[in-house]
Amino acid sequence: MPVVQPSPRPLGIAAISVVQPTWQVDNAWFGASMPRKFARHTGIERRAVSLEAEDAMAAAAFRQLQRDTGCRPGDCRALLLVSPSLLPAGVARRHLDPVAVERERPGNVARRTAEMLGLVGCRTAGINWFCCGYARALELVTRRWAPRLDLGDGGYAVIVVATRISRITDYGDPQTGGLFGDMATATLLAPLDGRRHGVHFELVHADASRQPAARPAFDFQARDDVPVPAPDGGKRIDGRRVVYTLDGMAIAELAPREMAAAVASALAERGLDGPDVDHVVPHQAGTGIVNFAAMKLDDHGVRCEVVNGLTRGTGNTSACSIPHALRERWDSLHGLVACPAAAVGSPGRAEVLRGCVLLRSTPLHDRRGAAAA
Repeated sequence: MPVVQPSPRPLGIAAISVVQPTWQVDNAWFGASMPRKFARHTGIERRAVSLEAEDAMAAAAFRQLQRDTGCRPGDCRALLLVSPSLLPAGVARRHLDPVAVERERPGNVARRTAEMLGLVGCRTAGINWFCCGYARALELVTRRWAPRLDLGDGGYAVIVVATRISRITDYGDPQTGGLFGDMATATLLAPLDGRRHGVHFELVHADASRQPAARPAFDFQARDDVPVPAPDGGKRIDGRRVVYTLDGMAIAELAPREMAAAVASALAERGLDGPDVDHVVPHQAGTGIVNFAAMKLDDHGVRCEVVNGLTRGTGNTSACSIPHALRERWDSLHGLVACPAAAVGSPGRAEVLRGCVLLRSTPLHDRRGAAAA
């Protein structure tokens, strides 16, 4: 007789921790090169720049999670690292030497992070997926990893996101130089029926996919003499830097539609409708994009609160933006929460990424929220 595999235990989010670098670069640094409408359209006034590499940032977020929750490293059964600032393999091979190429591989960064933290017997992996990385990571954990994870009563999995897009930014480009900020987050995932880590949001759905676009809107180039911020507030010149290039207008048009479509698709897959959604926590790409996304969501019958305006002191933090937004609005979120994201696709390809996470607050979360009120 065939062996029947046990059904995976439903997982949820027990806690999220956030680490933002202390070094901040404000809009004044860009001077006259920054368009006048930039702050109004994006909501961004300053952004953090990390002096640490992605593995160190990821380790710092995990340690913050330990301080916040008391989780024990020995109970960590899986670590999935997401880093949208690592160069894709083809780009790295084109511009870097073989040793540097290996440093850009997400799986290698995940292993270095686990070594820094002293995690033993912990499954590790790494992905990129740009601004959709968080949704993709939750999809991988819930659909592929969960059936194989023996979490017991105290075991847990962690999704760590470390974005350091400052290292691949052309600060001399008036369209893209001020968009992104650095950040790291750590999300603790535990079984709904676990005893040690109380779950606040059940994972109802998670997905991420590639969608066709009319033309490529994203790529990488090697540029010489790139101005970059210096810790003393001034500028220095990077003689040669591999930087991303972005068609901002194309992304501003595509992203809101794709985020709305991602929510509609996720709801349909779970047999839900627009009125079932109580909150939308979208990728914080910028206030203008989120406003447009709210209009598109209305077309799908989703007419609840849409969280916006969290880019002011952070910039677009890519795959960190949804966990950061969830942490910022933690106590006010109840019921069904939709978290859509949209992202650039593979460099030079006519595609866009989109994803959506559906969360439902648990009785534990709702009781604590009522008590706090």
